[in-house]
Amino acid sequence: MKKLFLTAMLYCVAFISNAQTLGYNDIGVLFSKEKINGTARYNAMSGAFGALGGDLSAIETNPAGAAVFLNSEFALSLNIKNTETNVNYYGNNEFSENDITSLSQAGGVFVFQSYSRNSDWGKIAIGFNYSIANDFETQWFAKGNNNYPTWIDDPNDDNIQYLDTDGQYFENFNDGRNDKYSFTFASELNNSIYLGASFSTYDIENLQRILLEEYNKDSNGNTLDASLIQELYTYGEGFSFNVGLISKATENMRLGLAYQSPVWYTLSEDYLDADLEVYVSNTDELITDYSGFNAFDYKLRTPSKLTGSFAYIFEKQGLISIDYIYKNYSNIELDMAGNFGFIEENKAFNTDLEARGELRMGTEWRFDKLSIRGGYHFEKSPYKNALDSDATEGFSLGAGYKFRGGKIDASYQKDTNTAAYNFYPQYNNINAAELDIDTSKFTITLVLNI
Repeated sequence: MKKLFLTAMLYCVAFISNAQTLGYNDIGVLFSKEKINGTARYNAMSGAFGALGGDLSAIETNPAGAAVFLNSEFALSLNIKNTETNVNYYGNNEFSENDITSLSQAGGVFVFQSYSRNSDWGKIAIGFNYSIANDFETQWFAKGNNNYPTWIDDPNDDNIQYLDTDGQYFENFNDGRNDKYSFTFASELNNSIYLGASFSTYDIENLQRILLEEYNKDSNGNTLDASLIQELYTYGEGFSFNVGLISKATENMRLGLAYQSPVWYTLSEDYLDADLEVYVSNTDELITDYSGFNAFDYKLRTPSKLTGSFAYIFEKQGLISIDYIYKNYSNIELDMAGNFGFIEENKAFNTDLEARGELRMGTEWRFDKLSIRGGYHFEKSPYKNALDSDATEGFSLGAGYKFRGGKIDASYQKDTNTAAYNFYPQYNNINAAELDIDTSKFTITLVLNI
C-alpha cells in the first residue's frame, strides 16, 4: 500500500513540478536580461551613456565610447545590494530581505595617440571590462490557505482522505549570477566620429531551491503534513559581439547607435526531481522518498539589442543623455543539439512574449572637482499578459570627486516592480502569489589614471 501511495505521490509531484522550479520559458527570459550594473558614474545616470562614452561600463553599451577616453585609466567598483520582497498569498503578507556585497566591475582602457599627419584616423583605444550582467540572489517565502489540498490520500487506509487544508508554506531561494567579460577596440575618425567593436564572453550559473509544505486534515481530526524540496542548478557559458558608433552632430550634440548580437549560451542543468516527506498522525509515521538528480544539456539564444542614444553637452558645465534600447523577447530560442526538443517552449516565446523598449535618462553637472548626477529608467515586462506594475521603474543619484591621479564616484539606485509566482499553474482556480519587490543598490568606484 505504501509503495502505491508513494507512486501516487510522485505522480502528483511530477504533475506540479513546473509550479516550483523555473520552467525553460522563464529561464529564457531571466538569462536574456542585463541589469544597470557598472561603475558608480554609469549607475548614477541610470546607464544612459550610449552617446557619451568615456566610461568603462559605457563601452559595454556602445563600444565606440572607448575612443572618447582622453587618457588610459583603470576602474574598480564595489556595490551593496538590498532586496526587500513583500509576498501576498490569499490575504496573508510576508516580508523577506536579503543583502549582497560584490565586486561588480573591474577593467581598464589603454589609449594610443596617432602621430600620423596623413591619416584621418585619430587615437586608438583598447579596453577590457568585467561586470556582473545580472545577479540572481533572492530569498522569499509565502504563507496562506488556498483551500485546495494537493496530498489527500492516506498511505495505510483507503477510507481516509485529507480533503481539508490548514494552509501552505512556500520558500524560494535563488543564488548565482551572470559574469560578463568584454574586450573592446575603438578608434576616432576626423575628430567627429567614433567607431568601436567588442566581443564578450559570459559565465552564468543559477541555483534555485524550493520548499513547499502543506498541512491537511480529514473530518475526524487526522492530519497529513507533506514537504517537497526541489532544486534546479543551471550553468554554462556564452558569447556575443557588439558594434557601435558615436557622432558629433554639432559641437554640443552627440548621437549614438549600437547593435548587440544575441548571446549564444551552452547550458547544463542538474535537477533534483523530488525530495518528499509525508507525515500522517493516525499512525505517527513519516514516509520519505528521494528520486535523485537528473542532468541535461541544451542551448539558448537570447534576443539581440539595438540602442539609440542622444546627448547634449553644455560646454564644461554639464550634460543630459537619453538611451532607448529595443529588444524583441519573442526571438528567444531553445535548442537541444538539433533534436525536436523545446517545440512547445519556442512556440510559447512567440505567443507569450513581445518586443519591449527600455528608456534610460541621465544628467551630470560639474562644479570644479565635484560632479553631481541623477537618472531615471523604465522597462516594461516582456510578457504580453503582464500588469503595468510588473514594469521595472527606478531612479538613481550620485556624485564624483576628482583628485590628482584619478577620481572616486558613488551612486545610489532604487528600483521597484511587481511579479507573480504561481505554485499550481495546472489549477485555474488557484491564485498566484503576488510579489512586491524593492531593490536598492549603493556603488562606489575608484578610477586611477594610468
